Amino acid sequence: MEPLLTQDVRKPNGYTLDFYVEHDGYAGLRRALGMAPDQIIEMVKASGLRGRGGAGFPTGTKWQFVDKKSPNPRYIACNADESEPGTFKDHVLMERNPHLLIEGCAIACYAIGAKVAYIYIRGEFLHVQQVLEAQIAEAYKAGYLGKNILGSGFDCDVWIHRGAGAYEAGEETALLESLEGKRAQPRNKPPFPAVVGLYNCPTAVNNVETLCNVPLIVKNGAEWFAALGPEKNGGPKLYCISGQVKRPGVYEASMHVTLRELIEGERYAGGAREGRTLKAIIPGGSSVPVLLPEQLDVPASFDAVQKAGSLLGSAGIIVCDDTTCMVWLAENLLHFYRHESCGKCTPCREGTDWLHKILHRIERGEGQMRDLDLLASISAQIGGKTLCAFGDAAITPVQTTLKHFRHEYEAHIREGRCTLVADWRARQPIGAH
Repeated sequence: MEPLLTQDVRKPNGYTLDFYVEHDGYAGLRRALGMAPDQIIEMVKASGLRGRGGAGFPTGTKWQFVDKKSPNPRYIACNADESEPGTFKDHVLMERNPHLLIEGCAIACYAIGAKVAYIYIRGEFLHVQQVLEAQIAEAYKAGYLGKNILGSGFDCDVWIHRGAGAYEAGEETALLESLEGKRAQPRNKPPFPAVVGLYNCPTAVNNVETLCNVPLIVKNGAEWFAALGPEKNGGPKLYCISGQVKRPGVYEASMHVTLRELIEGERYAGGAREGRTLKAIIPGGSSVPVLLPEQLDVPASFDAVQKAGSLLGSAGIIVCDDTTCMVWLAENLLHFYRHESCGKCTPCREGTDWLHKILHRIERGEGQMRDLDLLASISAQIGGKTLCAFGDAAITPVQTTLKHFRHEYEAHIREGRCTLVADWRARQPIGAH
């Protein structure tokens, strides 16, 4: 499949309004403004577009759930926080193809009856924010945003809100809390954001890549988009491949492509480094289960990866070769999750700290065999017992490495050290790219 979302990201001035309009930009918005909002929602439903932020929930269905009977205004909240380790696709779109996102925000607002979209951008993305703000200003000048867009009578404003760097702000209700000026902590659900969201108003929260697909659907049709991928997995997909491969980067493909093709194919990451063999991958950002080399001959789609025993998530594929100690990997990730817990739920706040301490002890060569049962027990006390999915994400590195690589834990405890070849220079940080 030829790139659609990223076809112009390497071209000079590809981020500018003039370039975008010359290449049929805002044609989707023009067409959308001539349709009824419900028609757009039905088109997005028929396209098979699923959320690209992690959960893979059908986008059209999410829009349909937005409360139309409420007297309050409605909002689109674009999740541009992108804080999942191993994930770095959204900032490429925002920096190199910002008008695709701006157009997607405007169409989404029109579809659900909103007049305002907020782009909640990760605090560290200052350079990306500057590009976005400049191009939003250009879109206002050209009449693609603001009052009476293209003479249609539709008004739409797009604002950028800069986050403060919290991983938890990627959870949709924590994002809304942060947008309102509060701490980024999750809300009780129900009510869901579609009914009581931003400022207690109906809100649809969508990922950057999700909204960037919307103009393609409106411009080319639902059937065209659906045909690009497997059933219920329509459209193009961006894959972030990092870790111990020859060519890490962002790759665009149909979800017909297999995980093995993405990792080993010459068009993509090119396989493990010279002299090394593939040991395991994390296919959807750090919060999903590990897959082994023999499990990779499956389509890199939401449904196929789940059937294989993991989740596609944010499509942040972290590749580990035979130099990677899986105890070290789990400790590395728990250091991150312990730091990023928002602290609202006791199991998560206390449990991640205990998990990290035990993993650190084992990795240091001071563990005991009973620690393995303790890791499993603490994980069980966290999973499913927190307001959001953070707790489940945090225990996944522990549970999945214990399941597939328990022998490495036991070797650490028996030998008092890591028993892998001491090739420390070959070990790269998880999610390096």
